[in-house]
Amino acid sequence: MAGPRQAGKSTLVQQVIETLDVPVRYTSADKPTLRGTDWIAQQWEAARLATREAGGRGAVLVLDEIQKISSWPETVKRLWDEDTRKRCPLKVVTLGSAPLLITRGLTESLAGRFELLRLPHWSFAEMHAAFGFELDHYLYFGGYPGAAPLATASQRWRRYIADSLIETSIARDVLLLSRVDKPALLRRLFELACRYSGQILSYTKMIGQLQDAGNTTTLAHYLELLASAGMVCGLQKYAGGAARSRGSSPKLQVLNTALMTAMSGLSPDEARADRAFWGRLVESAVGAHLTNAALTGECEVFYWRERNQEVDFVVRAGRRLVAIEVKSGRKREVPAGMAAFTRAFKVKRSLLIGGDGIPIEEFLSRPVQGWIEA
Repeated sequence: MAGPRQAGKSTLVQQVIETLDVPVRYTSADKPTLRGTDWIAQQWEAARLATREAGGRGAVLVLDEIQKISSWPETVKRLWDEDTRKRCPLKVVTLGSAPLLITRGLTESLAGRFELLRLPHWSFAEMHAAFGFELDHYLYFGGYPGAAPLATASQRWRRYIADSLIETSIARDVLLLSRVDKPALLRRLFELACRYSGQILSYTKMIGQLQDAGNTTTLAHYLELLASAGMVCGLQKYAGGAARSRGSSPKLQVLNTALMTAMSGLSPDEARADRAFWGRLVESAVGAHLTNAALTGECEVFYWRERNQEVDFVVRAGRRLVAIEVKSGRKREVPAGMAAFTRAFKVKRSLLIGGDGIPIEEFLSRPVQGWIEA
């Protein structure tokens, strides 16, 4: 089970555990210092003992924050294969807060031995059902369930997001697990992505903004690392060909609008009063809704721009292609290019979100797959 911090992975597993009538061993590698693979073997052996004592009912082993352990997939593969040969009915659940790093480890070493459950950031529908968030609340406070009780004290909420979520994710899910030669640059890139979320920014312009930025390859790599922690990403241009898409300037996109508002320093009232900022926030919320669906494997998300025309989001699922324009109220740098895009590509559906199109609230309330298949 993989997903960003505060997506509810541990809570969900704990709720499931409470319903089971078999022995469960729950343990976490989320400690100040990294644990080794010997720790996995020790926990696994204890779970095997509980399995033998339970007889044919089996047992469950839960390993939380598994990405903190180097070479964990190889160890899990070895132990799992041992149990398979001995027909030990032990079921194993691993949880991790760096989704792309978790996925990479699975596909490299555990092929054919796992089912991957991806938990993205919470949607508007989920935050509304659980905490009563209305649209404006969701746009500003985003989809972090752990931070929702602090929404009545916005200054305290911003400190919580900055200290408990942003800093922890960067320090423990990125810098601790990957080689980063310029950690200060990575932090500034994250701030830049939050400030320019919803906008297309070439790597050359990023270098100018960041100063002492090294090279474009470094920035592209750091952006991938931030995406791996479920924080921000760079959407690629849709060009009908993968190679051409990868060579494009990225459209910066936060994966949770809480990151954008917390980094802005604006209060909810100040954010609403700033029409340009609120317009970018609306477009970023639509982009986050689409991108989180893409991270679960439902679709792929791009943008499109050709000369002086642009389509905000292009969603591809199999052979289905959906073009989406967001009417957020902010002044556009280039005119909408929906007609030009539909002439150039075989589009199944064109959607206008906001304004006199589909209401923002309605779009965010429905799963992305419903808009693709409707």
